[in-house]
Amino acid sequence: MFERFWSLLTSTRFALALFGVLSVLALLGTLPGLEVVYHHPVFRTLVGLLGFSTLACTLQKRKSLKWHVLVIHSGVVITLIGGMVSWLGYVATVNAYEGDKIDTFFRWDIEKDVPLGFSMIIKRINTDFYPVPVKVGIMHGTEKKELFILKTGESFQLGQFRVRADRLEPKSEKLSLTVFRNGEKIGSADTDGVAALPPDFPYSFKLVAYQEPVLKRMWVDLSLSSNGRTLAEGSSEVNAPMHWNGLSFFHTQVAFDPSGRQYAGIQIVKDPGMPLVFAGMIVTSLGGLFAFARRKVWH
Repeated sequence: MFERFWSLLTSTRFALALFGVLSVLALLGTLPGLEVVYHHPVFRTLVGLLGFSTLACTLQKRKSLKWHVLVIHSGVVITLIGGMVSWLGYVATVNAYEGDKIDTFFRWDIEKDVPLGFSMIIKRINTDFYPVPVKVGIMHGTEKKELFILKTGESFQLGQFRVRADRLEPKSEKLSLTVFRNGEKIGSADTDGVAALPPDFPYSFKLVAYQEPVLKRMWVDLSLSSNGRTLAEGSSEVNAPMHWNGLSFFHTQVAFDPSGRQYAGIQIVKDPGMPLVFAGMIVTSLGGLFAFARRKVWH
């Protein structure tokens, strides 16, 4: 029985059949609601079996295989080992408000809230929009003075002053502005009446109209701590996570609760097998390049 089992493991047809079955299951796992396929014991067993079969086949036929084929086989084995090591990691998520301290996270592998051994604070939720067309009204006391139409980031001349429209906050319908005189900044103001300008500055600003802004970028500033000691600080966004101690912190969303309060979604990923997976893919790619180069030189 052992000889038959070993003969099956070292069979190229068996390895290709396993690869075909895994490919179908992996495609199914990409469908909504079927992500559980990747965590199912059957899928994990088949991945382990494919890795063991590839390794056994390589060892059995190492003397007859070309060296570049051995490189490709080695890369495949390393990648599969990395995939199995990744199962020791986890994915956790949490939604939190700006300034809240979070100590527990929902782990999807065990489907419950657990402490991860540190606290996380979302220090600031940041959003950046494409330039927005706005209409800015100028008031001199209670008198309407002028009306300017421009985009955020642009500026207009107001007597001896130049005023730049900096940022529109669509939720609060507030426009922030910076005021310059002779090329030097003298202060800032917004269309809600808050100003940090010289006492003799004669104007105030009103946001008359604006177009709905289009989101360009969103990110959060994070702080990690334990027992009152700061462990790490940094920023995270959708395609640029913050990394610390083998964990990756992904920013997944910005939304508002029914009361209008803004919150952010954070996904925490621990993937100890990722370096092996990348190393295996590099080795496999090098083997393919060597095979291609050898064939070109041979011909």
